[in-house]
Amino acid sequence: MHFCVFGFLKRHIIKQIGVRRIQKPFQTAGKAKSTSAADDNIYEDDSVKGSILSSPLVEFSTVYSATNNFSDKLGEGGFGSVYKGILPDGQEIAIKRLSKSSGQGLEEFKNEVTVLSKLQHRNLVRLFGCCIHVEEKMMLYEYMPNKSLDSFIFNESKRPLLGWKLRYNIIQGIGRGLLYLHQDSRLKIIHRDLKASNILLDDNFNPKISDFGMARIFGEHQLQDLTRRIVGTYGYISPEYAMEGKYSEKSDVFSFGVLILEIVSGRRNSSFVDEEWSMNLLGYAWTLWKEGSVSELIDPLMGTTYTYDEVCRCIQVGLLCVQELPGERPTMSIVLRMLSGDVTIPSPKQAAFFVGRVPRLAADDNYTGSDNQLTYTDLQGR
Repeated sequence: MHFCVFGFLKRHIIKQIGVRRIQKPFQTAGKAKSTSAADDNIYEDDSVKGSILSSPLVEFSTVYSATNNFSDKLGEGGFGSVYKGILPDGQEIAIKRLSKSSGQGLEEFKNEVTVLSKLQHRNLVRLFGCCIHVEEKMMLYEYMPNKSLDSFIFNESKRPLLGWKLRYNIIQGIGRGLLYLHQDSRLKIIHRDLKASNILLDDNFNPKISDFGMARIFGEHQLQDLTRRIVGTYGYISPEYAMEGKYSEKSDVFSFGVLILEIVSGRRNSSFVDEEWSMNLLGYAWTLWKEGSVSELIDPLMGTTYTYDEVCRCIQVGLLCVQELPGERPTMSIVLRMLSGDVTIPSPKQAAFFVGRVPRLAADDNYTGSDNQLTYTDLQGR
């Protein structure tokens, strides 16, 4: 038997998640019964504790064969490398393989399997199964031929391929996926790391939210939570989360607002600096809005085939989402209605992180980074 689960992994994955072993691709052979309570680090409410979440368990030999010994590498991030594979039935898949040197480990792996095994939406990436072999941990996803949004939106040679219609559809698709996570799914999910590299694009450029390793499950009536471990990516983290460790739906709304402004402008918030005022993209967009010069924010590589009012509406919604106070940001249900022009859109207030670069989240001795700019910070009590 090529597949083995033992020791720590057995105690913390088999009992907590429950699995179905698959000898050949996606043929269920049986289900292990879960006997232990859910992990409090993952389940944030008693109503979710004890839920038995199942995910197909794939033999290592199947993954090894499908990837031709991991020969077709698609990319690499903080979790590890991603490879393309083809199953015997012709199904194309992407395999995310945990690096032994990765700062992300068992909890993130278990968290992503737990969350995605419960969720299905056209704007969320689909998890086919997972594989654990000795110290190896892997997840199998649907293959996205156009890779991630950042590979297009921040690439001058590829950006012209994304006209306004495609960009508008991508914005709305991400919004629908986020609304599902916050309101319409069986579990209330806060993603906590929404960014351009975590938006995958299928062959028709339909967006799919991915990477749920840092996501948290909220209770039905839970509004926010507090953590001493800040995770996320510079340029997308909301101020209340970065400075106080408070996260909620409005933290994801903030990240979505950053994404809107990046998609419209073709500029990255974390690296863009206005030469005159040393402002990041949010501050620059806010200044242009106040001056009535918002057309200067529109990406010239997008072409001229777009409705100006529609683009301006998206910019206005993006600025509403990145307002400093979370209570002033709209919910995703309101955001989608505003994007569609179904409701009157109020004037935004000053964006958070208005002047200068986004500050470091903590002192250097509390910070560790990774290739995908993931941050971990321990907030010290006063």
